Amino acid sequence: MKAIVNGKLILKDRIVEGKALLYTDVIEGIVDADKVPADAEIIDAAGKYVAPGLIDLHIHGYLGKDVCDGSVESMRTICEGIVKNGVTGFLPTTMTVSMDVIIKALETCRSLMEESKTWNGTTILGVHAEGPFINTKKKGAQNPEYILVPSAEFVKEYADVIRIISLAPEMDENFKEITKMRKETDVIVSMGHTDADYDTAMASTNVGVRHATHLFNAMSPLAHRNPGVVGAALNSDVTVELIVDTFHVNPALYNMVYKLKGDKLCFITDCLPAGGLPEGEYTLGGQKFVSKGIECRLPDGTIAGSILALNKGVWNVYTNSDIPLYECVNCASLNPANAIGIGDKKGSLEVGKDADIIITDCEFNVEKTIIGGTVRYGA
Repeated sequence: MKAIVNGKLILKDRIVEGKALLYTDVIEGIVDADKVPADAEIIDAAGKYVAPGLIDLHIHGYLGKDVCDGSVESMRTICEGIVKNGVTGFLPTTMTVSMDVIIKALETCRSLMEESKTWNGTTILGVHAEGPFINTKKKGAQNPEYILVPSAEFVKEYADVIRIISLAPEMDENFKEITKMRKETDVIVSMGHTDADYDTAMASTNVGVRHATHLFNAMSPLAHRNPGVVGAALNSDVTVELIVDTFHVNPALYNMVYKLKGDKLCFITDCLPAGGLPEGEYTLGGQKFVSKGIECRLPDGTIAGSILALNKGVWNVYTNSDIPLYECVNCASLNPANAIGIGDKKGSLEVGKDADIIITDCEFNVEKTIIGGTVRYGA
């Protein structure tokens, strides 16, 4: 038994002090500070925040490595990097590249999922396949050469590893493939890189679309006569991703989106291989991009992903909105966990859940990351 004492515990509905968090490989209890078992190993949080581990549903790479490298070395590097950002579980995210490259990345992640539960890095929870079933008109930084029409057979073949598939619903005639995906797999279908109109997007949510990929980005915008995919995402029950780097989405919208989506809001990084590295030129899915400041762009100026760390994203929203810190944490832990169906085991400091815990300073910089009760980063 271990006990974290003298910390500010970030629970799903409040922040509490004067309590101790007891855990083994799971959360065993939250007790008064004077009720800690005498034989417990003590970790003194020294007045810092104690929060559930963060979960990133959308990240392409880190420290110069790309999920689409399809290599064990790359995945280890990414996992060992983002664990320092408090991420205890994530979905490595593929790009619209050749199907051979996508399949190799999927198979690599599949082979590592079990091992990742015990290594010195973040746990692989599955894969987010962003494309190749998207609309050229909203391709963003995706390569149009490799765009395909939606295929339920492909998704079914890799349904054991794909957790989310991002696609453009308007590219699926009569939603035949989306319907098959929903009926024959547990994969979450997300509308992303889509130019659908509002009615089409809303109709797709009735047949199987349950999520929206990086809200506002690479989708038909909200307008008063054509609410677009943004309007459908905000006006339906789908969960939504939000890139919280203060660049992809203006911080002035944080309060509004939270008020409309509540526990359906999931913060993501959409981080590229340039994450954790100096400014410069890098590649993503074989395409060159330049990282400068908080912006990543293709040579033609097209906005790509980010270099965001998820703990920084939590703090970005907290300091640029009226959203309580515990709700900002929920958006990067419990809400993503619920979105992919693992909220019963992860995402909050509740008895019986996995002991995925982080300790941060007063500005949410991560000092210790614990996964399954074992310290994976920090002294």
